[in-house]
Amino acid sequence: MTMTTEKTTRGNSAQRIEAALIEDIAAGVLQPGERLDEVKLTERFGVSRTPIREALTRLTAQAILVPGEKRGVRVAQYSRTELAQIFEAMHEIESTCARIAAQRLTLLSRAEIEKAQAACIDAAKRGDRLGYLRANEAFHQAIYRATGNPYIEEIASDFRRRTGPFRAKKFASRADLIASAESHKDLMSCIFSEDSQAASDGMRAHMTASFLKTIDLI
Repeated sequence: MTMTTEKTTRGNSAQRIEAALIEDIAAGVLQPGERLDEVKLTERFGVSRTPIREALTRLTAQAILVPGEKRGVRVAQYSRTELAQIFEAMHEIESTCARIAAQRLTLLSRAEIEKAQAACIDAAKRGDRLGYLRANEAFHQAIYRATGNPYIEEIASDFRRRTGPFRAKKFASRADLIASAESHKDLMSCIFSEDSQAASDGMRAHMTASFLKTIDLI
């Protein structure tokens, strides 16, 4: 293997690991303040420590992870005040995404949102908490993509990554999952109506309810 090929392979591994860890954090699999063990990560992903460290460095640069003791890293943890400030910004971005998505809705983007919602309903009925968390992220990501604006999508995704471990705490029972999945119906109706103001208001109401449940558990 040439040096260039080796670097490319290592880079691809680091990106794959980074994406998997982001998904775990957004879904609440990794909790706020939880330390990431390099040895366990090498075993999980079947790679050397080099791509693991590259992925952790990238996530630390994005403030998704923060430096811990003994050169380790942990999932970022926020105070109630900090979390409230993040959610305030998140509300604005999410409502903007819903507004633009309603304006630019295509048959494909509608199908993606409906597919993600179907996965949410299925996981909720089965009481599959992890499955629901991943499906719920996919639901919101589908709305971001529906804006047709990758920059807005990136900003919105960043806020979801930061708040994922905190939002995940509100899903303690099967009833919580079902209630969350049901709450998507009104939001979808607003977006699919192509009424941009209704979509914005619907998302704001959806996010406010989410924040109030989340902050009560911090």
